[in-house]
Amino acid sequence: MPLKVLILGGGNGAHVHAGIAASNPENEVRVMTLFQDEAERWSKALESSDLVLDYTDKDGKEKQFVSKPGLITKDPKLAVPGSDIIVFVVPAFAHAQYWEALKPHMEPGMVVIGMPGAAGWEFQAYDILGDKAKGITFFNFNTLPWNCRITEFGKRVGIVGFKDYFVGAIRKGSVEPKVDPLKAIQQSLGPRPVCTAYGDLLGMTLTYTNAFIHPSIMYGRWHDWDGKPVSESPLFYQGLDQASADLLSGVSSEIVAIAKTISAKKAGIDLSNAKHISDIMLEFYPEDIKDKSSFLRMMQSNKAFEGLRHPVINNEGGGVSPDFKARYIWEDVPFGLVVQRGIAEIVGVPTPNIDKIITWGQGLMGKEFLVDGKIKGKDIGMTRAPQRYGFTTLDAVLGAA
Repeated sequence: MPLKVLILGGGNGAHVHAGIAASNPENEVRVMTLFQDEAERWSKALESSDLVLDYTDKDGKEKQFVSKPGLITKDPKLAVPGSDIIVFVVPAFAHAQYWEALKPHMEPGMVVIGMPGAAGWEFQAYDILGDKAKGITFFNFNTLPWNCRITEFGKRVGIVGFKDYFVGAIRKGSVEPKVDPLKAIQQSLGPRPVCTAYGDLLGMTLTYTNAFIHPSIMYGRWHDWDGKPVSESPLFYQGLDQASADLLSGVSSEIVAIAKTISAKKAGIDLSNAKHISDIMLEFYPEDIKDKSSFLRMMQSNKAFEGLRHPVINNEGGGVSPDFKARYIWEDVPFGLVVQRGIAEIVGVPTPNIDKIITWGQGLMGKEFLVDGKIKGKDIGMTRAPQRYGFTTLDAVLGAA
């Protein structure tokens, strides 16, 4: 029997996962995207073309995956029933509508995978699914397996870099999963990256890397911007300076401190998967990082990050300005840093670096999350912070996670 893989989303990552999974004849691949007419556009594009993924292999040779998913739809009644694994490859702000669409058709024993689920993914799942969540196995990763960009919607994608290792955490439901979660996701992704899973699911919420990498680098580059256009979009990782690297490292240290505090309070909770960003980078990209002499040089010399630039807006009068409406702020603050900061508040860990970035980010957004040192702002309803779900104790957080 083929592995029935349902991929949620229609963006860069969903294209790549669909293409790789469908290239294996042992997989039956379905895609469900709820965004406007994406499913119709993608299906039409594949009527006259295969889905082609371009990448450079480890040997330096240019290679391709060429395939076609079996079904692309926006109808959950067609997509969900019978699925073995359901993979979220969609921005966090859209997850709620996917959970709502999945809920009526979910079956006990299904495996739902966040790739990544982003911070607080499990909080939202339990809130929306209710009792149905009990029979589901949740498997969350803290990042995407690749850096990738669509070059022609529905037809062609470029994979900039693969991670060598892909680390997640599993929480089994009360019903034995229909398939082995780790073997199934590996089969859908192919041999690279190598997938592993260990530790508590909460570790993925704490070390959802986009949550602190993107806002930290954005803050470092733009927090004192004078409002004047710049000539071109700065390099995002390769353009990192020492102050920004120190800030990012400091934020990561605060998150590690949260994990250590939780582990000290609850000896049975394994948060060994909550690591410092320098260790995470070495784990993900052991061969792509050319200079490991410092954290700054690790970020600057990572082949997988080459050429990636800050999100910007082209100005009519010339030059570019930072795009503060990009997901690096609008997704990674409310669905990342705010969630992590909410957990820190519950367990009593000070987070001066995280607070600084949230305060700056919420100002750009015109929102209130952090007020008087507490996650209690009027806009926490748009986040996945534990406070948004009424969790005020560590037991409540762990019970939902």
